Amino acid sequence: MAKRRDVIKRITKAAAAAGLTWKIEREGARHTVYTLDGLRIPIPRHTEIGEGLTEDIYKECAAKLGKGWWRQ
Repeated sequence: MAKRRDVIKRITKAAAAAGLTWKIEREGARHTVYTLDGLRIPIPRHTEIGEGLTEDIYKECAAKLGKGWWRQ
């Protein structure tokens, strides 16, 4: 399990390093939708996110941040 704040922090740092915009688009009841340079990334509003879902979120971000960016 990964903490939600750690997932968001990791994407924020990677986006800043790549010079991409990363901001909240909207807050829903169950998800917060972020945009990563125009790409919508929904992140569930749970304290902990399962490892499989965490990897899926990172893979969605890979379209802008590059393949395997989270493994570096």
